[in-house]
Amino acid sequence: MSTTGAAHDVVVLVRPGVLSMELGLIHQIFGRARLADGTFGYRVRTCALRPGRIATDADFAVGVDHGIEILETAGTVVVPASYAADEEPGVLDGGLREALTGLPSSTRIASICTAAFVLAEAGLLDRQRATTHWMAFDHFRRRFPDVVLDPDALFTDNGRVLTSGGDACGIDMCLHLVRRDLGSAVANEVARRTIVPPFRRGGQTQYIPRAAPGTDRAPAVTELREHLLADLARPVTLADLAERAGVSVRTLSRRFRDEIGMSPLEWMLRQRVAVARELLETTDLPVEQIAGRCGFGSGAGLRRHFTDAVGVSPRSYRSTFRGP
Repeated sequence: MSTTGAAHDVVVLVRPGVLSMELGLIHQIFGRARLADGTFGYRVRTCALRPGRIATDADFAVGVDHGIEILETAGTVVVPASYAADEEPGVLDGGLREALTGLPSSTRIASICTAAFVLAEAGLLDRQRATTHWMAFDHFRRRFPDVVLDPDALFTDNGRVLTSGGDACGIDMCLHLVRRDLGSAVANEVARRTIVPPFRRGGQTQYIPRAAPGTDRAPAVTELREHLLADLARPVTLADLAERAGVSVRTLSRRFRDEIGMSPLEWMLRQRVAVARELLETTDLPVEQIAGRCGFGSGAGLRRHFTDAVGVSPRSYRSTFRGP
């Protein structure tokens, strides 16, 4: 996009049940982007399949003046989520499929949150990297096996097509587009005015709550897992685990992969990281003590494994979820 001349047209495509936060953030980020001479970098308009009063996820509706004919003039089309419809079959009924697939190849298309289902249903994400809200990952994978789902990304950018995770990830993606179009100085100024970081480190993994171990999917290794969870601080080897389970190392590894989808030591590492997350959120224990309780041996070991798994350091994670 050129930084001179007419403003870039951004068209927001809303549907009944649109998330009001996401609709607002699109207008907020693009609407505040000004060039060095003070002119606006974007013109932002909103359209709907049927213009008029459009219900939101809140206790108010929005009035939309434009129909989908203005999509043809857009340089960028952004689709916010609509929880009432996104994950259901038929989300593209009523002409939306034709409107999206008929856009010129020069038009960028971006989704926020579960609106990735809309783009995937239209075939715009086939064999491309994409993301959506972490709570919809499993459903998305089942519906669209040809999409390369990145469960940790805050947003993805394939050049023409972009997707973001839930709600606030839309801010990250919109700021990324401003940075891509108008440069870092403009994007940083928009971030300052909006009082958000211009760039967030880490991914969605750090926001996914710790899952309960469960027993329904893995009855053959349930007892062993419960034993391990009771004493995460104790160092163990694969041979130790196999001996306790009364099977060979090969058999134990096969059972874990069949019933849990990962090796015993990988599962153990995930549990240790999960407990470390909980302790970072709920206690003031130093990192060295947390490392000892979780079986990492040292603070350096915890930092390395935690950063690899979560995408941010233990210190950064604690600051995010417990405060400075």
